[in-house]
Formats: sequence, structure tokens, C-alpha cells
Amino acid sequence: MTPAELAAVGLRLAVDGPVATITLDRPDVRNAQTPAMWLALAEIGAGLPDDVRVVVVTGEGDTFSAGLDRAMLDPANAGEGSVLGLLALSDDDASARIEEFQRGFTWLRDPRFVSIARVRGYAIGAGFQLALSCDLRVVADDAKFSMKESALGLVPDLTGTKPLVEHVGYARALEICATARVVGADEAVRIGLATAAVPAADLDAAVADLAAALTAPMPGVVPETKALLQGAADRDLDEQRRLEREAQVRRFRAVAAALAG
Repeated sequence: MTPAELAAVGLRLAVDGPVATITLDRPDVRNAQTPAMWLALAEIGAGLPDDVRVVVVTGEGDTFSAGLDRAMLDPANAGEGSVLGLLALSDDDASARIEEFQRGFTWLRDPRFVSIARVRGYAIGAGFQLALSCDLRVVADDAKFSMKESALGLVPDLTGTKPLVEHVGYARALEICATARVVGADEAVRIGLATAAVPAADLDAAVADLAAALTAPMPGVVPETKALLQGAADRDLDEQRRLEREAQVRRFRAVAAALAG
């Protein structure tokens, strides 16, 4: 997508060598999200250059994302591009449409790169789920997470439930989702939602340092490691050992080729 097309749905993309930064750029509505934004995020993921090794997702201003744009729930905006437009579809077609929206989140798990959510202020509903879609979350000390869907009579459907359970466990995930309560920065670090919480003034530097550390190893190392760790909890030891061996053989050959060259 062109910069103008991205701007039309409230997004910016900047690629600086191995680091791509995606910015939700609707500060007037606290970076609230729309279906058009989710579809554009999926296109960004599909079109990233192969040499991108880190993807940073952030929000313009002092809010990561206030979640779904409430205008998408207004009956006056019940067209095809709105959430309420789903009601005009059959159950199967509505489910298929939601699956298209989910692709705007799932690509951030791709082993080709490590994704980092840079979170300031509120990450609510879809904003929380976008942050959960990233591999790592570095947050300012003013960060506030909340899964607000239950307060609207809805469930989280933008791929956030699985990583939430993986990070904090079933019981705490249920409590966070069912009560729609706010999880602050300190608690987020304590329960495993965030890797670090820093003063807001230090957030950019903390994310830049992490991105630099992730791009320092030889190309291919971090993607292989990410692929090994993803799903490790669901594999038995023999399967995991096999994958480790196969990955290590590929790394030995890559290192040998680099030394020979």
C-alpha cells in the first residue's frame, strides 16, 4: 500500500534497514481501530521486505490504542466496512469476514522477524489484542491494558485469547477478560504481559536498544530460535529435540558458508 493509502486508514509505515515501524496514526480518537485498518495491517505484513528483522508497532501520541472505533458500532455506519455490517451476513460469511480482520494481527507472529509492541497509555480491547499479537511488549509506566469486550457484550476475537492464556495462565486470563479490569504497567511486568516498564521519556530508547540487540546476531539465528520456541509447550520432547537438531544443522551450514565467504 502507498503512504497515502495507509494514511487514509490511519496508519504509517517506516522501514529503516532491518527495522520496520508501524504507527497507528489517529491521535484525535486515541488511535481507535477500524476494519479498514485491520485489512491494511494484513497487507503491510504481506508486503514487508525480506530483510526486515524487527517490527515495532506503536501508537501516535500518548495512547497506544483505545480499541475499536465506537463509530463502527453506530447503526448509521452499518455498511460493509463496519462491524455492524457483519449482521447483514450469514453466520459463515460473518465468520469468514472476521477471519480476514484477524489476519491483521496474526502476521505479527511470523518467525521471519521479532515483533515489539511499544505501548504508552491505554491499550484497550483491540489495542490490547494488537499488543498481545506481538512477541514482546515494552511499556511506559503509564500503560494500561484492558480487555473491554465483555463490557460491550462481546468476546475478544482478534487473536488475543491464546497469547493472553500463554502469558498469564487460564485463571488470570479469564479474570482479566471477564471483568474488563485495567492492568497497569507494574502488574503487566509482574504477571508476564510485558517484558519491561520504563518511564515514558525512556520508552523510545528502550525499544531502540531492544531492536538493536535483536538485529545484532547473524541473520537467520533469531528466526530459527523464534520458530523453535513457538509451540514448544505443545510438542513432546522428542519432537522438540528433532526440531532443534534440524535447526542446528541449518545454522552450522550457514555459519560455515559465511566463514568460507
